[in-house]
Amino acid sequence: MAREAVDDGEAAAYRSDREATLAEHGFTARVRDDDAGETLVLHPDEWVADGTIRPDRIDDTSRAVELSLSGAGDPDEWQDVDDRNRALVETVRETRGDVHAANVGVLADFAGNHYAKPIEDLTATELREFETEYVPRNAWLDDDQTAVLRESVRYAFDAAKERVPDW
Repeated sequence: MAREAVDDGEAAAYRSDREATLAEHGFTARVRDDDAGETLVLHPDEWVADGTIRPDRIDDTSRAVELSLSGAGDPDEWQDVDDRNRALVETVRETRGDVHAANVGVLADFAGNHYAKPIEDLTATELREFETEYVPRNAWLDDDQTAVLRESVRYAFDAAKERVPDW
């Protein structure tokens, strides 16, 4: 809403409201600007030590949220997208087991939070970004998950009855 505000005062009010709401829950926000565009990153305050997030000290990374501010999806439809992606996670869990479901859960986080789009709408470029940038930085997969990551992605697309892009 701040990005769509008609004047700077309105935008500042939206941002102030966001900061107050996040503070009530012990969270902080920042906007990350990289090759994929701008991403709103929300995470618990406790993750920051001396101005830096220390991933090796975080037990449950699922508490963080990333939302693309410039991706191809519609952030206003995030809940519907997330529900759809979580249904794919459960389908994979039922048909392929917990390891693949855990990987598809990470893919669902990426697709929904980073691009605000269903898993099956991810492009080859976005899947490469998921594998080479998002997973190492955000997921900390165990050896079993890492060994079957690409297979898990294929199962997610199979569950959606869509073809996996050639990535």
